[in-house]
Amino acid sequence: MKQTRKIIEIDEDLCNGCGECVPSCAEGAIQIVNGKAKLVADKYCDGLGACLGECPTGALRVVERPAEEFEGPAPHVAQTTHSAPAPSACPSGGGCPGARIQQFGSRPTVAPYGTSAPAPSELGHWPVQIRLVPPGAPFLQGADLLVAADCVPVAYPAFHQDFLRDKSVMIGCPKFDDPDPYIDKFEAIFAQSSVKSVTVVVMEVPCCQGLPVIVEEGMRRAGRKVPMEKVVISLNGDIIRRYSY
Repeated sequence: MKQTRKIIEIDEDLCNGCGECVPSCAEGAIQIVNGKAKLVADKYCDGLGACLGECPTGALRVVERPAEEFEGPAPHVAQTTHSAPAPSACPSGGGCPGARIQQFGSRPTVAPYGTSAPAPSELGHWPVQIRLVPPGAPFLQGADLLVAADCVPVAYPAFHQDFLRDKSVMIGCPKFDDPDPYIDKFEAIFAQSSVKSVTVVVMEVPCCQGLPVIVEEGMRRAGRKVPMEKVVISLNGDIIRRYSY
């Protein structure tokens, strides 16, 4: 039954898909779907506006309109209130807290004199999975983009120092993931973000060779021409080929 009440309204033109509003909604009423914040259903939104202060672009506001009566948290949130919850997966719409955009500060690169320390992580942002990175993510703006098959960091021991340093990274598997959403994602990225260069790093196995093709197709559809390099890693962790486009 509908009633006139306060409810969240999301301006898709202003939304950059950053995901900051998702964890601030205790009812689970907001999820990221296809790179934009979406209201899952009117009945899960209490209209209190706890999410408003988290939105960096002002895409969220509270309005009064006919809406379904508030019924409490969304099912994926309500399940976590049981005394013995089962392990839960991320909501299918992409509202997983693990997809929340984060950017990290710089790390020291030199160990104190007379000491030894492992090399620091060069990762400067989160998320990194191709399917989770919003096209308008701030870390893509003006970025040197690194696109890597997800086996590469396991095979190549100096991945952070040789490839990841000073780059924004996206990883995925062209064998197990559907290529069409990947192409759509890269088309949106090249259309919305001023990416300066792209380095695609893949393994030597045949199933990896589709990843640079996917990136190129996304670039072509966006009408962009960005300098691109392809690097091929052997199964024993050596660089065996490099190509510039």
